[in-house]
Amino acid sequence: MSSCVSPFEHIPLGIMPYADAYEQQQRWHERVLASRDTSSPMPGVILSVEHPPVITISRRAAAADHLVASRDWLVGEGVSIEETDRGGDITYHGPGQLVLYPIIDLNRLKLGLHDYMRLLEQSVIDACASWGVEGHRDPHATGVWVRSPGSAPGRAAEAPLAKVAAFGVRVRRWISMHGLALNVRTNLQHFAYIVPCGLHGRPVTSLAKELGANAPTLDAAREAVVARLIELLQDRLNRPGA
Repeated sequence: MSSCVSPFEHIPLGIMPYADAYEQQQRWHERVLASRDTSSPMPGVILSVEHPPVITISRRAAAADHLVASRDWLVGEGVSIEETDRGGDITYHGPGQLVLYPIIDLNRLKLGLHDYMRLLEQSVIDACASWGVEGHRDPHATGVWVRSPGSAPGRAAEAPLAKVAAFGVRVRRWISMHGLALNVRTNLQHFAYIVPCGLHGRPVTSLAKELGANAPTLDAAREAVVARLIELLQDRLNRPGA
């Protein structure tokens, strides 16, 4: 790890409603964009947050159809519903889940959208490896997936891939918004309110489910994923021509 101070600042937002965090994203997007015309352009910042229970629904056609529970019932249960302009379909955010919103100037890093998504996935895969959890990619579904032996006792190699981290971004003026959500100690029962990411029959898991008492705290997960993400972004920024 480099001893140099990284230009990618991490800004923890604490516990914040989804709409308020989106306003923070917009403000930082404007700042990164405005800095392009200065002598000190910002390559980006990383916002981290934990949301109260909320279901976010993208503008993708039929995404709202993947809401299983009624809106009135969810409100009564303390789960809010928000429309979102990110990519992807429908997802759940809540306590015990690490959410990162990297606001990154992809032009500055010479990063296309596909490579950027793979970089985000890699940051989670590498962090999970440090806790002894092997993360996988699915060529047909964005995310980080793990084989959950508890779903197939004695047949770990045949266990289904369960999603531990979801990803959804938006790029505006080639500066990213939104990002990733890693289930650390998330209440997985709340995913029953939706068809997660619109993928029928695909299970969802968490580090707590996979590791039990050995699962990292949310703070430890934040530190590990943010550190690895900054390393990957820094490596990209340092490439010749970036």
